Amino acid sequence: MKTFTKTLIAGAMLSSALLTTAAQAADQKIGVVDVQGITRSLPQFAEIAQIVTAEFKDQIQEVNTQSEEYNFLVQKLQRESATMSAEEKKKLEDQIIALQTTLQEKTGPLQQNMQRREQEEQRKLLGLVMQAVEKIAEDEKYDVVLNRSTTPFVKPEFDISQEVLKQVTKAQ
Repeated sequence: MKTFTKTLIAGAMLSSALLTTAAQAADQKIGVVDVQGITRSLPQFAEIAQIVTAEFKDQIQEVNTQSEEYNFLVQKLQRESATMSAEEKKKLEDQIIALQTTLQEKTGPLQQNMQRREQEEQRKLLGLVMQAVEKIAEDEKYDVVLNRSTTPFVKPEFDISQEVLKQVTKAQ
């Protein structure tokens, strides 16, 4: 009988807690925002690749030139290897290997530097979006604003993405 009473009391307490939580949740104003979608829809997002490419234009051109030279030498070896002497063939193979090594040494760091710069620019845009989210949340008295990517389902009336997008474009 004691275990039945304890179970009954525990169930009543759990039900009370759940009802209280549900009532509190009903009083909260909740919004959801698609941060990634907003960031990608901004005109500045499309410009990031152009900005970064312009910054690294000379290095990109150098790598492209060396890549074209590498391809030319490989094709030359394929075309003319039958008529080349062993010494000429070895010399051309050495040139190809040296150029391939140089390309690898330049391409890896160049790609990393370009990616780093793109991420820096994307973080700037993300900062603008987050400022807009905070301003709207404060102005419209939202208790919670969730990221759309972490929310599997949301009713359209809770989505404040368009308001945030308007705020970001207005702020610029």
